Amino acid sequence: MSDAALPSVAEVRAAAEAVKAALDRHLAAVERRSGEDDPEVHAAFNELAVAAEEYDELIYERYDEVTPFEIPSGDDRVPYTGPAEPTAFSILIRRDYAVAEPQRLIAQAERVAAHDRDAELVDGGGTAGALGVLFGEYEPDEIASRASEFGLEEGDSTLWVAVTEEAPEPGEWLGAPFDQADPEHVLHRFDVSTVFDDEFDELEPHH
Repeated sequence: MSDAALPSVAEVRAAAEAVKAALDRHLAAVERRSGEDDPEVHAAFNELAVAAEEYDELIYERYDEVTPFEIPSGDDRVPYTGPAEPTAFSILIRRDYAVAEPQRLIAQAERVAAHDRDAELVDGGGTAGALGVLFGEYEPDEIASRASEFGLEEGDSTLWVAVTEEAPEPGEWLGAPFDQADPEHVLHRFDVSTVFDDEFDELEPHH
């Protein structure tokens, strides 16, 4: 590609300034949002995504470089097609962990087992048995809040509010609890990932 066909330095700089301005508008919209589906936040999000994509394209064409961020589009999600006035719903949660310190995990489980005769390190002991003890003793939310204390490192998490046709009978879905997860019936979704933090950290000016 000839230099004449490349974006100019000024065009790349203008695109970078547009990203910075879009970030400011997005933050301002978030700070004054009125609810979960605030139209100003949605519009500012889309403007930021467009500005970031334009900058990514120009800096690649001019300098053969890529940006370290990719802003997810809300349009990628499956649209909700469930009832407007749901009468029953399920909460579906996934939390990922890495066993960062196996010995700490096992030691915590052994402390629990020492005070609770029913909390035995089964499954051959080790981290597998330790996880069984800890999740039998503590609520998942407590383990999430004390993850480092248990030798765990938190990864991504997601929570879905999924509408159901009617409240199921007791024990009805226990054999296959996640088979009925229909993305089209997810009314609200809340994702937590360091991907989002890393993207915006990279956009902050370095001194």
